[in-house]
Amino acid sequence: MSRKILRVLSLIFILNIIFFSGKLYALTSQDNLKYEGIDVSRYQGIIDFSKVKDAGIGIVYIKASQGANYVDSNFELNYNNARANNLKVGFYHYLTATNVNEARAQADFFASIIQGKMVDCKLAMDYEQFYGVQKNQVNQIAVAFINRLKSLTGKDVIIYSNLDNVKNTFNNTVASTGKLWLAYYGNTQNIINTSSSWNTYIGIQYTNKGRVSGINGDVDKDRFSTDILLDSTEIPEDNSNNNEKENIINYIVKKGDTLSKIAQEFNTTVNDIAKLNNIQNVNLIYPCQILKIYEKTFNNESSGSNIISYKIKYGDTLSQIAKRYNVTVQSIVDLNNIQNPNYIYVGNVIKIEVNSNANNGIIYTVKRGDTLSEIALKYGTTVNKISEQNNITNVNKIYVGQTLKIY
Repeated sequence: MSRKILRVLSLIFILNIIFFSGKLYALTSQDNLKYEGIDVSRYQGIIDFSKVKDAGIGIVYIKASQGANYVDSNFELNYNNARANNLKVGFYHYLTATNVNEARAQADFFASIIQGKMVDCKLAMDYEQFYGVQKNQVNQIAVAFINRLKSLTGKDVIIYSNLDNVKNTFNNTVASTGKLWLAYYGNTQNIINTSSSWNTYIGIQYTNKGRVSGINGDVDKDRFSTDILLDSTEIPEDNSNNNEKENIINYIVKKGDTLSKIAQEFNTTVNDIAKLNNIQNVNLIYPCQILKIYEKTFNNESSGSNIISYKIKYGDTLSQIAKRYNVTVQSIVDLNNIQNPNYIYVGNVIKIEVNSNANNGIIYTVKRGDTLSEIALKYGTTVNKISEQNNITNVNKIYVGQTLKIY
């Protein structure tokens, strides 16, 4: 055998080693896609799910949320009506994160929207646009979102994306973290032996121009294997704080408010506010509307104090949070076992021990649009008490950035 042939064979051998050690797989045909499905959002309008079921659809994936603060306006309606017609239900979140912290925060948000609901299918991360993020970080974002969501819900998570991303972006770590729901509108025979980090898929979205009885206009149509189904169906409520008490306060909606913004401010969830106030469309609230909100606290009777939960928001620092609740940074660090007080994560919930004695109070920073009557209503006190405690002579005159002590 000539040296040239030996070199060629050696090169082929080396390439095979590289190929298989990198665990690149070839997509194979999926012969057990037994469930016909659709995935829906507000774009499908009002859906008659009884007709959808009669049309042979078995699974409905419902868009729940997008980004860190958007809830699909038809989410609750689609969920309730699909369940009422005994269709198998799945939820998906459209991921827009550009770093790992944002990915975790979006997982928190998604979990808060779907908590307490019944779900039949694996939760889905819809990740198809990367907003200029580099490939390596895209994979880190995907893994961070999936792992966070799994830890919050106890449910398996799958990845929805298109063939180009599957072939060229997602790596083996992502593939080992979640199974694949592939978007591909051509002949599936054409994707057999396509190199990717997955060797098969458990669902395929085969058209975005589908027609189904009960839906006006186009709808995405899918086929799923039995692997799409979960073993258990309930998304648990967040019961991580077993000693918590909930007090209902009133909040007056201001111009520019959203439910997600209000939920963040009061360390609760959009879903909880919507349920308590019987809100059908979570994207529709109006100025001067009064919302009832659960304010969560934790009893600590032995120390004469309450431990409240606080969800970290963009721009927060421990010093700002400490000032707001009239406590020290060190007390927050000690209570939450924080290793580096300069490094906190958006979306994480921390505990803050505040003195329950009336003479301690809290510090409130006036925001644009605030009035003393609104602040008093929010904290269960009166305008006169706030004005007396802060030496305010004109109760109609407060200014943005002013700090008020409220007892």
